[in-house]
Amino acid sequence: MNPTTRLASALAAVAALTALAACGSASDGAHEDTATTRAAKPAVTAKAAPPAGLPGMPPPLDPKDVYAADRPNQLAPQVRNFPSRVYVPNTNSDTVSVIDPKTYKVVETIPVGDQPQHVVPSWDLKTLWVNNDRGNTLTPIDPATGKAGKPVDVHDPYNLYFTPNGKYAIVMASLDRQLVFRDAHTMKTAKSVPVSCYGVNHADFSPDGRYFIVSCEFSGELLKVDTEHMKVVGQQKLPFHGAMPQDVKIAPDGSRFYIADMAADGMWVLDGDKFTEPKLLHTGKGCHGLYVGRDSREMYISNRGEGTVSVYDFTRNRLTRKWHLPQGGSPDMGGVSADGKVLWLSGRYNSEVYALDTRDGRQLARIPVGSGPHGLAVYPQPGRYSLGHTGIFR
Repeated sequence: MNPTTRLASALAAVAALTALAACGSASDGAHEDTATTRAAKPAVTAKAAPPAGLPGMPPPLDPKDVYAADRPNQLAPQVRNFPSRVYVPNTNSDTVSVIDPKTYKVVETIPVGDQPQHVVPSWDLKTLWVNNDRGNTLTPIDPATGKAGKPVDVHDPYNLYFTPNGKYAIVMASLDRQLVFRDAHTMKTAKSVPVSCYGVNHADFSPDGRYFIVSCEFSGELLKVDTEHMKVVGQQKLPFHGAMPQDVKIAPDGSRFYIADMAADGMWVLDGDKFTEPKLLHTGKGCHGLYVGRDSREMYISNRGEGTVSVYDFTRNRLTRKWHLPQGGSPDMGGVSADGKVLWLSGRYNSEVYALDTRDGRQLARIPVGSGPHGLAVYPQPGRYSLGHTGIFR
């Protein structure tokens, strides 16, 4: 059939359907022709589907709460038999102190590389990576046995995160001024992303995993990074002279990010989607670490410069309490116990670790460890997979 004949046939078919539809409209609605109904359906405007998440990312358990998988004692099958421990990297001692949370005693001291900064759970929950920043290595620890494995060569691993689909590890190469995307298992480099800010150190991801916000400590800036394309898509200077942004956490409903600022003595509240100028909420001197409770209602904020912990209520959008450490201290990085009852924090300048009751802030223990304790990891914790740092679970 030639093109002219095909066109004539198509026009005839359209005319026939139009006539049939007109006939059906004039007849009783209860006997509407099925073919007419099918033809009319495409004319209805379909409701736009929400943007898809990062390819390969596990779907959220609850679209209204990114921490829905982190409820008390809801441990993933692969970690249920791991002994409960607190792993403390001692930056100046080049060791990891291992604490039994039941006895509040150090049960083992593991030698690692030069200047360990954080202990980071892997995406698949099976390995703890010790970030030996100056040693340019990652030391793997098997959380089932507590034994260290052979170090892996990774340059300037100040901190470590994982893409929500588990494909890449992201090394926060602070001194190298790079975000280095590496294979999450072999740690082979996939792409190095140079940055123009100084001191990339902490991050958290959007609910759909398509972007993450990064703090730049030494230049007082924030970055917005496209996860899939491994590309910086936004950069801004914080509106505070001498700002030193630290830990980053997203709100349970995903509406905003919180960025601790050690120099501004509070945390910035940022609309991550719009990436507009954030607002500062004062918490205390040396605001440093941010930790979400097991019920997604509160966040614990360590104020390293004054030995306190502020409590922020997500539902009321305000600070509600402040806990003071007896005899002071330097609360830094840490995590919440699997049952949600204890907040564990390293005492950066006091060679100790603090255990606090999450109900009232009462100090349960003050445990001596090595020199310069920093990014401790409580392990295991609830969650299906890890996004890195000292334990960001989804």
